[in-house]
Amino acid sequence: MSALLDPTNDYVFKRLFAEAPDLLVDLINDLRPDLPDIASVEILNPNIEPTELTGKYIILDVLARDGDGHCYNVEVQVRRYGAWHKRGLFYLTRTLGNQLSAGEDYEELRASVGLHLLDFDLFRETTAEREQAIWRFEMRDERQPHISLGNVLQMNLIELNKADRLGLPEGPLRAWITFFKHWQEELTMANVAHEPVKRAMSRIRELSADEETRRLAFVRERALRDEVSFLNDARREGEKLGIEKGRLEVARRLISMHLLDDAQIAAASGLTESDVKALRDEVRH
Repeated sequence: MSALLDPTNDYVFKRLFAEAPDLLVDLINDLRPDLPDIASVEILNPNIEPTELTGKYIILDVLARDGDGHCYNVEVQVRRYGAWHKRGLFYLTRTLGNQLSAGEDYEELRASVGLHLLDFDLFRETTAEREQAIWRFEMRDERQPHISLGNVLQMNLIELNKADRLGLPEGPLRAWITFFKHWQEELTMANVAHEPVKRAMSRIRELSADEETRRLAFVRERALRDEVSFLNDARREGEKLGIEKGRLEVARRLISMHLLDDAQIAAASGLTESDVKALRDEVRH
């Protein structure tokens, strides 16, 4: 039997949940156990375009809307890059803004919820950060965080590696963490009793048995590796040219390729976003 496909490959992840809305419902409910369950979802972006598989700096996500009109952006991320949070917030606010047409009542506005599974450690500066893997960000007051503007905008983050290391209490959330980190370990997965995760494993086996799915998963994996190599090559070239001169040269080259935004170029070159913007203005003139 062929080796199982990795559910943290975002192509596999999207096939897994966009083609099985009932499984996505279970995932959403289990990742937010303290909030009311949703009963069903409509997948808003079920298709995967060929250009998305090979395009750089694209994350394949699942957009869904529940029966009450709340919208969900669900995705897995395997690589850490500088402006990930700005990208996530941009798409979250855009989803919120696209809900209403001109003249519609703001009372009709429904929640825009991000659910991001991160296959890397994001918060690691302090002991407290290293001991927490589940995060939720909403609009709250800085001095009195119990005062909230509601959860119309909500970003949920789960650091998979950290959650696995820390060991969560037995339950659905831990079962999903085990799935995303240990899907290839037959004995480990045999001990997971949570029914939705068992269905997810069954879906992974079905997808893994299809040769075309395996080919496209490899195409996607190769594109992600090439993306990482591209950024690493840019950094190494910058080191050879000298720190400051190299940063400027790398940034200019990345700008000329028209592939990255200012935040991503800043992360790759080591410049500030304002420096990148100034360079971009120079290139235009």
